[in-house]
Amino acid sequence: MSKNTKRLISPYIAIFIIIAVVFFLSTNYAGKTNTLTYSVFKQKLAKNKVETVEISPSKESSVYTITGKLKGYSKGEKYVVKAPLSDETLSTINGYQTKNKFEVEFSSDPSSTLFVKILSWVPYILIAGFALFLLNKQLSTANKSMDFGKSRAKLQSDKDKVTFDNVAGLVEEKEELKELIDFLKDPKKFTKMGARIPKGVLLVGNPGTGKTLLAKAVAGEANVPFFFISGSDFVELYVGIGASRVRDMFRQAKQNAPCIIFIDEIDAVGRQRGTGLGGGHDEREQTLNQLLTEMDGFGTNEGIIIVAATNRPDVLDPALLRPGRFDRQITVSLPDKNEREDILKVHAKNKTFNEAVKLKHIAERTVGFSGADLENLLNEAALLTVRRNKDAIGMSELDEAYDRVIMGPAKKTRQYTEHEKQVVAYHEAGHAVVGIKLDGADDVQKITIIPRGQAGGYNLMLPKEEKFLATKNELLDKISGYLGGRVAEEIMFKEVTTGASNDFEKATKIARSMVTEYGMSELGPIQLEEETASVFLGRDYNKNKNFSSQVAFKIDEEVAKIINTQYDVAKKIIKDNKDLLDLIAKSLLEKETLTREEIEYLVEHKKLPTEEDLIKEKKSKEKEEKTKKTKEKEDK
Repeated sequence: MSKNTKRLISPYIAIFIIIAVVFFLSTNYAGKTNTLTYSVFKQKLAKNKVETVEISPSKESSVYTITGKLKGYSKGEKYVVKAPLSDETLSTINGYQTKNKFEVEFSSDPSSTLFVKILSWVPYILIAGFALFLLNKQLSTANKSMDFGKSRAKLQSDKDKVTFDNVAGLVEEKEELKELIDFLKDPKKFTKMGARIPKGVLLVGNPGTGKTLLAKAVAGEANVPFFFISGSDFVELYVGIGASRVRDMFRQAKQNAPCIIFIDEIDAVGRQRGTGLGGGHDEREQTLNQLLTEMDGFGTNEGIIIVAATNRPDVLDPALLRPGRFDRQITVSLPDKNEREDILKVHAKNKTFNEAVKLKHIAERTVGFSGADLENLLNEAALLTVRRNKDAIGMSELDEAYDRVIMGPAKKTRQYTEHEKQVVAYHEAGHAVVGIKLDGADDVQKITIIPRGQAGGYNLMLPKEEKFLATKNELLDKISGYLGGRVAEEIMFKEVTTGASNDFEKATKIARSMVTEYGMSELGPIQLEEETASVFLGRDYNKNKNFSSQVAFKIDEEVAKIINTQYDVAKKIIKDNKDLLDLIAKSLLEKETLTREEIEYLVEHKKLPTEEDLIKEKKSKEKEEKTKKTKEKEDK
């Protein structure tokens, strides 16, 4: 007998044994019962053999049921007598009771007592309940095994619905998706003109840019069912389960059409089919094949729109991206300054800020932040405010939160030697001086010599304005800015440290890209390197190199030439502005952290400002900006 057969039969065997035991106990637990005739009972009375008598009248059968115990009976043993329901029977028993002094007790008819009737059925009810419990458990186990191939897609509840009002920024992306909403609300308007709405929309963008939120908003605006699932929920150990889940997901969607299916992280199931280094993945490939068939195969899925999100579109299978499946790709970009301000307003609704906090200024400082980063920034600031026992979030908490998000918490317990502290101060001051003096370099926003993460200090430098393109001179100035720290160390201490390793990494990456990708060297406008197209070997490990070993040598020469030239530029700037370098470094040693306003005041007035000085400077600048805007309006 197989294990499965034993597992299925064993509950029923157990039920049979339990019923037999209960039946045996119910018939034998009370002890032996002797049935006597009425005449024999009277003889026992006459011979004084009766110890106890219990009389129960039964009006239905016109008899007395007499039970009790005779002398010589064992424990639990009793007799039962059926006697006529008459006064003569009672007088006979009373006569002998007076003479022999045995116990007599009258009770009601047990068959007429509802409680007794119910009590007699209790064992059987318990057995039936236990049997049903075991049977239900067996069926639920079987259902789970049958449920293994069912879709894991969940239907969004009404309380979780969001609309475009909840999505800040992403103006162009929302415009693109409004077509889907119009189609779901009024499909006849499109079909009448012979137009076909996209079957699938792929949202592409960096993590945290709001792809999932955007998909939810589409469903909320259209007021249609919204099924959501992750790409990893399809792939299982056993081949064929993922394909079964895809079929079941589309079956559910057809029953709820028109609707939206949202597949998050679709690259988990939609990767390019191929062998790769480690062999194929049959389960994932079969799942992908089924998804391709359901999206655009022999059948039709009218009213079902697939919205998927990924930050790795380069690894997706071409068959998935072709028209008829994912017809449209929408790039969800990182927010610009205005969009960042709108996002901050959304996340600031349930938080308390003091009057000094301006979300516009925070948006200006958070270049390159995604929506998720901005939410995390405000949350960190709120946590710091609670930790400091304050009633409102201030700029100091936001500054500290920014530093924590970028570099990690401050290492206050890490102790510098006095020499190390000076080296770090001059290193960071060197970056600042080059950034201040070169037009193409980034603006200095903040300098600190407090250790954070793996860094002994850091210099926050942001672009003067957000742009899509960078000129050659701007890239060269950026390289000089990265090299400023090492130059300051060399000039001031006549020795160098390991603190500039990350600066060299960034500078070298820019220089190599200028030579091999941007055509900004003497080798000419030629693209010599590109990222590999082999997704199975890893996108960051290999690059296609379209050049010979002789050209490789020239590339190395050009990169070294750019780095060395900009090193000399940084050296000249720092030597010419040694007083400014000393001023910034000494101010850092005194205060440890300098903000943009303090640095600007240092450059102009050659001393550290007080709080009153900063307030006056701020009011002066605001007045100048106001005058300038008024003049521009008058000119117009």
